[in-house]
Amino acid sequence: MSEEPAAPETVLTPDQGEFRRALGQFATGVTIITAIADGEPVGLAANSFTSVSLDPPLVLFAVARSSSTWPRIEAARKFAVNILGEHQEEVSRIFSTKGADRFGAVGWHRGVGGSPVLHDTLAYLDCEFWAEYDGGDHIIVVGRVLDLGVTHEGGPLLYFRGHYGRIHPDG
Repeated sequence: MSEEPAAPETVLTPDQGEFRRALGQFATGVTIITAIADGEPVGLAANSFTSVSLDPPLVLFAVARSSSTWPRIEAARKFAVNILGEHQEEVSRIFSTKGADRFGAVGWHRGVGGSPVLHDTLAYLDCEFWAEYDGGDHIIVVGRVLDLGVTHEGGPLLYFRGHYGRIHPDG
């Protein structure tokens, strides 16, 4: 008796628009990833950010492969993650705009690792490159935290359903 060959498994791919809408239901914080490249500060906005490990202290973010800024940050091998506060929506917009003078209107200083640490953020994590992974149309970047600071008290800047938001305590 012969067996019928198994039917090939169908790989389902959700509609890209629906997938984006589903992911938009998850509120995230907003970060600015910064570095010094060729003696100049560079940076980009990233809301795909999370902690990975306490020992060693590791964090990750995802950056679009289409980013023109990422290759410059990657070459620096060190970067800072700046966690934005609710008062910094305009900072996020500037760092999300291609061709904008990203550091012209933003105060900053060099952290211990040399990367730009933005002023008035909730916190910063000064990191060195740890690993990079394929993430489809994104690159998943893992950094080892060298130094950190909590620099401002207040609520976080959020991103939810394609819009900026803030935490509103129940009245």
